[in-house]
Amino acid sequence: MLDHSPQQTPAPSWYRATANLDLSCPPLAGAIEADVCVVGGGYTGVNTAIELAERGLRVVLLEASHIGWGASGRNGGQLIRGVGHGLEQFTNVIGEAGVREMKLMGLEAVQLVKRRIEQHGIDCNLVWGYCDLANKARHMDDFRAEMEELRSLGYCAEMRLIDPQDIRQVVDSDFYLGGMTDMGSGHLHPLNLLLGEAAAAQRLGVRLCEQSRVTRIEYGSRIKVHTDAGTVSAGQLVLAGNAYLGNLQPQLSGKVLPAGSYVIATEPLDEELARSLIPQNMALCDQRVALDYYRLSADNRLLFGGACHYSGRDPKDIAGYMGAKMRRVFPQLTKVKIEYQWGGMIGIGANRLPQVGKLADHPNVFYAQAYAGHGINATHLAAKLLGEAITGQASHGFELFDRVPHMTFPGGKHLRAPLLALGMMWAQMKEVF
Repeated sequence: MLDHSPQQTPAPSWYRATANLDLSCPPLAGAIEADVCVVGGGYTGVNTAIELAERGLRVVLLEASHIGWGASGRNGGQLIRGVGHGLEQFTNVIGEAGVREMKLMGLEAVQLVKRRIEQHGIDCNLVWGYCDLANKARHMDDFRAEMEELRSLGYCAEMRLIDPQDIRQVVDSDFYLGGMTDMGSGHLHPLNLLLGEAAAAQRLGVRLCEQSRVTRIEYGSRIKVHTDAGTVSAGQLVLAGNAYLGNLQPQLSGKVLPAGSYVIATEPLDEELARSLIPQNMALCDQRVALDYYRLSADNRLLFGGACHYSGRDPKDIAGYMGAKMRRVFPQLTKVKIEYQWGGMIGIGANRLPQVGKLADHPNVFYAQAYAGHGINATHLAAKLLGEAITGQASHGFELFDRVPHMTFPGGKHLRAPLLALGMMWAQMKEVF
């Protein structure tokens, strides 16, 4: 388990190289007062700060490194409908109506991102179009059932089943047996989205403090959050560290397993090759446990991601490791150079549902975490729910998420990762049969 302070310096990403904003966020210094202190400078933290500032609260956000250092600034950039996996498993806790409401919130979440981009004029290369790819024939049956359910929920975006003979309409590969396209999902530049949101938060009066690692929290009716150079005293606290929370709040970090995910970016491809690979410029993702996800960038690079490592150790050669996966899907890229390679930690919970709630023994401490690699939309939904709950607005959505229990991973911080790695290996073995 990683500590709540960054333990390594990640390789520079293509996102960082193409960031279009340079924020000025000095470290916290001295003692300051706020209505709410937010810990974590990713999508959850920044968007919660926006939600609260829009409601008139004074907000201070503390980030251990820089805005977007974690998964929010390094992810695959896929904006996909839905939250959670297999929501029917929670029927006995929140009822059938609650499950349906969660599914509807999963559709609303994409629209929250869209509205945030439009409201603040954020330049993040948003492109609509996504395709789930079938690795097995049964996946097509799953897609048919999902389309029926989405339509029953009133989902209005254009969806289409892609038969095997038509798969090259969306991806030039022999690796798949079909797919399901969704024009209500898409892809974007994740770091530029977050930087644009952080700038919006600043305009709303939020104080963003980078290089301000939280070292200690004093709980009570007023919470005091300590860094090496200052303190924030606030009536309420939001913990948004996700996979990087670590020992700062063991009660929460024990329910999240950090897992490594990795991305490579090729050199810019010529227009003809780029459009032959992904003719409709969609984001794509397969259905395996250790899935592949990929898309084209605005400058015609192939961004190819995947893997899911629980060891806490990155591959020695991310480009070699992920390049082999890319060329298995696209053998036509054998001679194409890989110019960027990077990775980071996503947070995964045992039941694959985002964890949104407040601490039972500290009711003025709120949190959101464990997005299982699908966090762009889910973080924005979590931020909205947190904003409503913290300001006392009726938030049935927050109550639904808060009612779902979440298991603490067994084995303590040293054995959690090996135990889950064994479980994932077993799941991957079952995919063969």
